[in-house]
Order: sequence, then structure tokens, then C-alpha cells
Amino acid sequence: MASKHPLKVLISYASADREKARKLHAFLKQQGADPWLDVEDLLPGQDWKMEIHRALEDTDLVLLCLSKHSISREGYVQKEMRLALDRALEIPPGEIFLIPGRFEDVDPPYSLRDYQYVDLFVESGMKRLVQSLNLRAERVKAAPLSIDNPPPDLKTAKKERAAPRKNSNPPAATEIHIHGDVTGSNIIIGDDNHVTNKKGAK
Repeated sequence: MASKHPLKVLISYASADREKARKLHAFLKQQGADPWLDVEDLLPGQDWKMEIHRALEDTDLVLLCLSKHSISREGYVQKEMRLALDRALEIPPGEIFLIPGRFEDVDPPYSLRDYQYVDLFVESGMKRLVQSLNLRAERVKAAPLSIDNPPPDLKTAKKERAAPRKNSNPPAATEIHIHGDVTGSNIIIGDDNHVTNKKGAK
């Protein structure tokens, strides 16, 4: 019995999300898929537009990676999205072929409103992605993916404000010398933590 071919997954993304796309590519490869990513699979001298068209025609599934970069800027990623949508029209209704995957919390474009998206920045979303890929693998007679490897961290890093540093050494006691008659006066003595109000005495 012939062995099944690995599921072919074309990853479409914005150039600003290249590192996240690389992590996603590595993860899918570890699970047993055959992901296609331009920066990993294009060879020097190849016509990249022609190769992307070829990969799109040959793929079992397209994973459109959505972020603020891919949905709000002009560029080839917009053309890839339209090409993927056109290719999806050739697939029988009800089949999984195009999956919008969010790298961050953004609203998918109107053109993808009919497709259920998946959040790639949470672990449960990555598990759901593998489930969808396995459904597609079953339909195209491809090898199923495993779920043995932990998903990569695709969350957008947030800069945390550093907490103010506390001085572990209390300030040394300060001596105050007062000259003259202070009868009836208020003397305020203290630091950042303790304040003492004393009535002056002769």
C-alpha cells in the first residue's frame, strides 16, 4: 500500500509578519505537513510570482495569516488573498480549503466573511487549526498531522512598564538643629514613610 503524501499547506502572510510565519511553517512541518512558505521554499533565481501561482494550484489548503499588516496595507499579500479566494471557488461547497488565521485580534476583511477564522495566537486555536487540517487531509487522502509538538508562541510581544524600584536601604537618620525659641511652633519631622508632628518646647 502506497504511503500517503503530506498535506500541502500554502502560508500567505504580510512581510512584516515574516518571523511568525516562519514559526508557523516550522510547527506545521513538525506535525507532518508539507507547508509552503516563500522565504523557505523559493530558490535563488526562481520567478517568485510564477512559483507562488504554481504552489497555489498544487496546494491542498491555503492558510491566510491575518494581522493589521496584511489587512490594512497594499501589497502582493492582497493579490495572494484574491488568488486564494478565486482558487477556493474551484473547490466543492462545504470543503475546507481556505482558512483565515489571525496572528492578532483584528477584524477579518469583508471578502473573508463566509470563512470561519482561527486564532493562531492562542494554544486552543492552534489545536483547532490542526483539527481542520486533519479533516482536509482525510478528504484529499493525505497523511494526518500529529499533535505531539507544542505550538509556537505567536503572540505579539507587549512591552511591560517597569515597576518603580524600591530602595531596600532605609535612609539614615537625619539630625536637625534648631536655634532660638520654638515655643508654640509646629515641627514636622519625617521621611517618605513616617511623619511626626511635634509641638515645640522650651
